[in-house]
Amino acid sequence: MCYLLFFLCGFMSIVNAVSPEKALERLVQGNKRFTSDKLKHPNRTGMCREAIRTTQKPFAIVLGCSDSRVSPEIIFDQGLGDLFIIRVAGNVIDAVGIDSIEFAANHLDSSIVLVLGHENCGAVAAVVTNQAADIPTVAKLIEPAVEKTRNLKGNHLVNAITANINQVVEQIQQTPVLMKLIEKKKLKIVGGYYHLETGKVDFFENHLTAAASSAIQSALD
Repeated sequence: MCYLLFFLCGFMSIVNAVSPEKALERLVQGNKRFTSDKLKHPNRTGMCREAIRTTQKPFAIVLGCSDSRVSPEIIFDQGLGDLFIIRVAGNVIDAVGIDSIEFAANHLDSSIVLVLGHENCGAVAAVVTNQAADIPTVAKLIEPAVEKTRNLKGNHLVNAITANINQVVEQIQQTPVLMKLIEKKKLKIVGGYYHLETGKVDFFENHLTAAASSAIQSALD
């Protein structure tokens, strides 16, 4: 019966342990299915639920915004046990979020972290327009990205959302536990920008900053 369960659910506990490159490709392909209305709705049956009752091996960690229109399992066409998800307004990161990511990467063998921002993010917009009194803690974390992009050409909100994604990627890259996994090529950290109208996610890899690269070397020495 156990063999049947794993077969019907795509060998989730085995297949989900993939390389960072393959994990990224699974997200890319899942998003393509979503935007083309060719969803497979994988791993959502009762048998799949039973197969992962005592274990989980999510192939990807997604740090995303709490926005109700940006549900990772849906926009990447994934199912039970596939994604380890952390959601908070503005897709910001703090010590609790770092602990969650480190747990999944270290103990669940997740091989990619996606920091997922999105078009017209309300949290970032609130900071851009100085209307963030209701979200002071979140706003404080977003403010550096808003200030960094204030004088750039183009749409300030779009630029700030992108900069916010990048700064969170950089913050995650600099945590000692994850640095070692990155250096060993067991983990990749990427950014993503979700378009509300089309459903498409633009993926972009933020290469290690000088600070992150230096920190990795220090951790390994």
